[in-house]
Order: sequence, then structure tokens, then C-alpha cells
Amino acid sequence: VRLVESGGGLVQPGGSLRLSCAASGFTFSRYAMNWYRQAPGKERELVAVMSSTGSNTNYADSVKGRFAISRDNAKNTVYLQMNSVKPEDTAVYYCKPGGLRSSWGQGTQVTVSS
Repeated sequence: VRLVESGGGLVQPGGSLRLSCAASGFTFSRYAMNWYRQAPGKERELVAVMSSTGSNTNYADSVKGRFAISRDNAKNTVYLQMNSVKPEDTAVYYCKPGGLRSSWGQGTQVTVSS
């Protein structure tokens, strides 16, 4: 299993960012995909989940209404659209398949600051 996250960067509060995660080494379309984040000094937390077909999603309360997870099974890629970002969204963001043992990718750093 290989997971490569990208799209992070520095963004101002209230701005938007789109993260991508390219997956390989497993049958992507059979697994739910999750986005996690880990802020400095904090535990890693689950941010968003999308079912294998994309028909079901779930979000942490802290991002509900601002973030949107999506996936393209033809491209083996999952996305996280981040809107109305806040300084507390600053973290390293990771993707991971649900229900499949795998290592973490390198993550992508998101910094929200003016």
C-alpha cells in the first residue's frame, strides 16, 4: 500500500485548499477512505470518511459544513476540499484506507495563518 498526499501549503484564514491523496497497492474502489490530521502536540484525529462507492460520508464536528471529501475511483485518488479554513485547521493531513492495514504516508502540511 502506498499513499501520497499533496496539495498542502500556507493559506489565510477564510481561504480554501484542496488536498489530494494518490493511492496504490490495493483495490482502491473496495475500501472506504479516510482523512486524518495531526496538529503539533496533539493526537491524530479522524476528519472525514467516504465509503467505497462515495455514497456515504462522515465528518468530524470541527470541520462539518466547511470540508468536503470526494474520490475518483478511476484515478485511485481521494480529495479533501477545505473551505473557510481556520488557524485551528493547521496540521499535517493524512489519508488512509478504512479496514485495511497500511502504513501512514508522509502527509501534507496545512498552515492557516495571516
